[in-house]
Amino acid sequence: MSEVLRDWKNKLYFGDNLEILRDKIPDNSVDLIYLDPPFKSGKDYNVLFQPEVGKLKGATAQVKAFEDTWTWGLEAERTYEGLISGEITKEKPNQRLIELMKAMRSYLGECSMMAYLSMMAPRLLEMKRVLKDTGSIYLHCDPTASHYLKILMDAIFGIENFRNEIVWRIGWVSGFKTQKKGWIRNHDVLLYYTKSAEFTFNKEYIPYPPDYRRRGGGEPTGKGIPIEDTWNCRPEDRLDSIMIMSFSKEKIGYPTQKPEKLLERIIKASSNEGDLVLDPFCGCGTTVAVAERLGRRWIGIDITYLAIDVISKRLKESAKRTGQIADFEIDGEPKDVYSAKKLAEKNPFQFQIWCVSKLNATPSETKSADRGVDGIINFFDPSKPSKVGKAIIQVKGTENVNPAMVRELKGTLKSQNADFGILITFGEPTRGMREEATKEGYFRFMRKEIPKIQFLAVKDLFEQVIPVQLPQSFIFEPYRKPIIEKELEKELQKKLFE
Repeated sequence: MSEVLRDWKNKLYFGDNLEILRDKIPDNSVDLIYLDPPFKSGKDYNVLFQPEVGKLKGATAQVKAFEDTWTWGLEAERTYEGLISGEITKEKPNQRLIELMKAMRSYLGECSMMAYLSMMAPRLLEMKRVLKDTGSIYLHCDPTASHYLKILMDAIFGIENFRNEIVWRIGWVSGFKTQKKGWIRNHDVLLYYTKSAEFTFNKEYIPYPPDYRRRGGGEPTGKGIPIEDTWNCRPEDRLDSIMIMSFSKEKIGYPTQKPEKLLERIIKASSNEGDLVLDPFCGCGTTVAVAERLGRRWIGIDITYLAIDVISKRLKESAKRTGQIADFEIDGEPKDVYSAKKLAEKNPFQFQIWCVSKLNATPSETKSADRGVDGIINFFDPSKPSKVGKAIIQVKGTENVNPAMVRELKGTLKSQNADFGILITFGEPTRGMREEATKEGYFRFMRKEIPKIQFLAVKDLFEQVIPVQLPQSFIFEPYRKPIIEKELEKELQKKLFE
């Protein structure tokens, strides 16, 4: 075991996975990598091949949970050049990869697909470096890019180390999809490679169906039917996507969430207890949650604080159900006011999400056009016909504060028909701001008076008990999709008697 990992603690990294792979994860330390990278998921995939010369938008990372679109621009150009020169990776590209990327650019041109491949290539190169010689990697993608990614994987991991192209049937098809002219796509692809010819693999089986008989008519005596490279294609092998199961208990409302059974199959097959599992695009954290449950060590990386917050809450809730303590570290999130300022300077939108998450609220989904709403707290209010109250959060990432900010929040409360609002700033509120807030009065919640305008300084967000007045017993869990009114009322009534 690497000396760096001898006293290992499970980790969530908040940041760019290329930088984290390169700077924080040692060579030959990871037993299994699973990645489900964001991709262009629009209905018209042909837009990937339209030239976009002149646009300066970068090809990196996420906007909502992630920005699942790619354009060729300055960032893509820098990444491409940095890969070719070997300046952006610790693992240097081989000549085969360099020639492939040149040929790809010549063939595809400066389009979204090329921007996407330029983003993926250096990250896959670093994944090869951190993978043990006995390790495996599963790249989850859709058929739109799987053929390009396979060539990329061949150049990085070696054609000889390709093991399988696994076809995962997503599940039954209904509704709008059935109206498509042509064959209906109903599968994803998992490209399975190893680093060498010696690799960990634990064969898995599907239980024999009750009426299964051997050729001679006798009952089977083996472990079951060996699992093939086509998954969820027979009644005994149910592995449907949770996206098509409306009432799945796993759902946390996160786009592209994968079922735990899918990750359980991969982790059991290609790792053993105590092994280290890495997901460099960990999203809502299904990989790390399953790795935790199966007794594996793990690393999760995501570039959005939204994802980090979702995973943190998911792991803590899971540990709570089993009477355990969630034991992991978050690397890269603000630890003090200084690091919070650095995040606000580097990425104001992620800073905004971090602030909102500290109040267990639901963040705005977009960088702009949020109508002055950076976060929302929904709560049960029996005095309302809808039974639902709403609070608005606004975040200002500057030191300078003034009464105009309070007047802006007042206007947002009115336009959004919200009950009260919270203004988060680095600077302490001025006397004029407090006077403006006092004029707005109070919101009466049951027998409690809650100020309609409340202030929080960023330093307050590091307190164990954040000094803000909330109807705490009735705050809804963020990130989950809205549920119908009858279900909502049942859930809230249950909370009343907990």
